[in-house]
Amino acid sequence: MSDPDAAASAERYDAWYRTPRGCWIGETEYRLLAGALGARPGETVLDVGCGTGYFTRLFAERARARIVGLDPDLAWLRYARAHAHAGEPCVGGRAERLPFADRAFDYAVAVTSLCFVPDQDAALRELVRVTRKRIALGLLNRRSLLYLQKGRGGGKGAYRGAHWHTPAEIRAQLAPLPLHDVRLAAAVFLPGGGRVARWVEERLPPSWLAGAFLLAVADVAA
Repeated sequence: MSDPDAAASAERYDAWYRTPRGCWIGETEYRLLAGALGARPGETVLDVGCGTGYFTRLFAERARARIVGLDPDLAWLRYARAHAHAGEPCVGGRAERLPFADRAFDYAVAVTSLCFVPDQDAALRELVRVTRKRIALGLLNRRSLLYLQKGRGGGKGAYRGAHWHTPAEIRAQLAPLPLHDVRLAAAVFLPGGGRVARWVEERLPPSWLAGAFLLAVADVAA
């Protein structure tokens, strides 16, 4: 039986990406993520914690990747399936125990979903296990203005209960894994999304790790 509250929550979440601020933030994050991942048309991508499928759809539409979304929330998965760009599959499952064979995908992404996973180390091991080429993690940055606004004291609103990473922390988490060439970047330096925020975004380099969106990318060892 479907949960109307969960369905409404999925609709509200996805609708936020259609607001001026949400659209700007989503586009900014996707450009940084897709550019660093480097997936080419026809290559396979796993989107772990896909939620309503916002980034799943973008990868299917723009990168023309063969992408699979995964999420534990069945109501949000129903939304993702109903709004898929080209019928890309979205399956139920948890990041800590992915229902896929070893090295099943060329790439794997997790866009702010790791921040809500209780056992992050297990999820990272699973991401690496199912990936042949590269993983990319979109994280909430503890060294950002957004953390000061929304993250302190357990978090507010959609950020309640989220884990906020520091650059040093994610490097330490990735260090024991069979990965190499770990790169960090950041975006969304002023999360308000107004004219000043967009002006600043165009001028600050992603290598300045003070944006709300902290990206960690690493290649999987052969």
